[in-house]
Formats: sequence, structure tokens, C-alpha cells
Amino acid sequence: MRADARRNYQRILECAAEVFAEQGPEAPLDDIARRAGVGPGTLYRHFPHRESLIAAVYRSSVEDLRARAVELSGTRSALDALQLWMRSQVEFVMANRGLAVTLKGALDHDSDAYQACSLMATDAAAAVLKPAQDAGLVRPDIEARDLIRLGHGIGVACETAPEAAQRLLEVAFAGLRSPHTRSSTSS
Repeated sequence: MRADARRNYQRILECAAEVFAEQGPEAPLDDIARRAGVGPGTLYRHFPHRESLIAAVYRSSVEDLRARAVELSGTRSALDALQLWMRSQVEFVMANRGLAVTLKGALDHDSDAYQACSLMATDAAAAVLKPAQDAGLVRPDIEARDLIRLGHGIGVACETAPEAAQRLLEVAFAGLRSPHTRSSTSS
């Protein structure tokens, strides 16, 4: 893709996320093109139908969380990476839940796009969970999907009470720690 085409693609994705958040998945695609500063033809060249645009916006948000997991796992200690990623996930859910629910609802859960995003999210969680488990810092019975469920639950619960998110995350972190780690830190 040429540089200008890449910029247009990215601008369309960003504007589509905004418009979908404001108006829902049935928002006029012409509104998205106008906000992105491109013609409808440019939008349709990149996204031939509404579903492909919705899938791309959803995928982009999941890719951001995956990139955060990769960055943290390469630059932080295992436990710090896990905790910082979960904070990022909770912040994402609190800020984007309406959009995520809208996009997920508009996607066929059996579609390749939805399945790819689900796998990508699970891989991101595993990238920060496994090193912490391998180091004996986190319970071995926790699965990557558990982290996603936990972060999602806290994010949804704190959407209207964001001040509670940090406290609930600390409780969750305490519960994730391996029994050995908990007993050695309280001695």
C-alpha cells in the first residue's frame, strides 16, 4: 500500500471508530468518509462493505491491546507486565465498552474476523500471563481467557465508577498471585 493509501486507511479506521461510537454500527458510511476527509470511493476501495469496516475497526482495537502486551513483556518484569497490561485492558474497556459491544454485536461470532480477534486477545493475555506463571508468581491454574474475563468484568463494573478500578485491580492481583508468593510476601 502506498503511503497516502496507508494514511487514508488509518484515518478511515479512526474516524469510523468515532462515528460508530457516536451513532452505532448503522451510521452512514458517507459520514465516516466525510469525517476522514476522503471520498466515498476511497472508503469503499478499502472496505467494500460495512461489515468489513466494522471488522477492521474491531480488529484494530484488539491489535492495540496485543501490541501493548508485546511491548510490556519485552520491557518489564513478568509481574509488572501482567499488571500493567491488565490495567490497560480495564482502561480500554471503560473507555470503549460501548463501541466494543456495538462492533462485537455487528460481527458474526463464527466469522473469521471475530475468531481472529478472539485468538489475538487470548494470545496477548498469554504473552503476559505465561512468564509470570513460569516465574512462580501467578497461580498455575489461571488461563489467558480468565485474565480477559477478569479485566472485562472490572472494566464494565467500573465504567460509571472509575475510581474503584484501581482498588478492584489490586484485589484481583492479590488473587492471581500463587499461594507460595502470597505466603512469602506476608512473612
